[in-house]
Amino acid sequence: MRGRGAAGVGRAVATMCVGIFCLVVNDSFAKWLTAYYSPLQIVFGRNLLALPIVVALVLWLRGREGLGTRHLMLHAARGVLMVASAYAFFRGIAVLPLAEATSLIFAAPIFITALSVPLLGEKVGWRRWTAVLVGFMGVLIVVRPGAAAFHPASLWVLAAAVQYALLMISARWIGEDEDAWTLMVWVVIFQLLYSGLTAPLVWVPPDPWHLLPVLGMAVFGTLGMTLISQAFRLGAAAVVAPFEYTALIWASLFGWLFWGEVPERWVYLGAAVIVASGIYIVVRETRVRGGG
Repeated sequence: MRGRGAAGVGRAVATMCVGIFCLVVNDSFAKWLTAYYSPLQIVFGRNLLALPIVVALVLWLRGREGLGTRHLMLHAARGVLMVASAYAFFRGIAVLPLAEATSLIFAAPIFITALSVPLLGEKVGWRRWTAVLVGFMGVLIVVRPGAAAFHPASLWVLAAAVQYALLMISARWIGEDEDAWTLMVWVVIFQLLYSGLTAPLVWVPPDPWHLLPVLGMAVFGTLGMTLISQAFRLGAAAVVAPFEYTALIWASLFGWLFWGEVPERWVYLGAAVIVASGIYIVVRETRVRGGG
């Protein structure tokens, strides 16, 4: 049940902010590990350690029925998207400053709106189409194709954003007969399966000490997704979704502390445009769905 009044809104916002912090910690561990291992091996290790955590969480919150599904093939397809998205994102953050990669992944809500028309048959009015175009302008400001500062690795992050958008859209095909916990456990299962089949191709014997950051990814990644899901259950999307963009604060801080990264002003200018577009899309879509 959603909280009422300022206290309920405060809990929802705080839950979202903590969840986003956890995901940036997860990304920071991943960036560090890319210096030693292929993204496929990192994805495999993370999900190998995350699976028992997620299953225990689902059993505790939902019982055995939380593990059941009537959409096995769709979950299998979503697993492909998740592995591809994680692989592309890890390829990107291996080279790009963490804040720049985070700014580009913010484009996911923009892609969701654009792709919802052909894939879901949704109607998008001129206001949201304008926001989509503005958001793409923000992406171009960050990427700056043709400029001397352009780095091809940014295309990996944009590919990750598109694949993540497809993942979110595919969740709507499942509908409301399966909750977020069931979706999460099956995504982890299929990620583990697919990465387990491909990781041997790039396998490097892991340093035992490197299991700690992999475990950190499993814990913080799972905790982050759980808290974000809970935030959307506690508060309206138009209220909590904009706080996803606090990720840029943590990404900038961690990038500076651990890698000495200081993104150029164009990154923050483009990020501001993307964030403004994303917030407008969320607020407008909420009003449209609510009949406002």
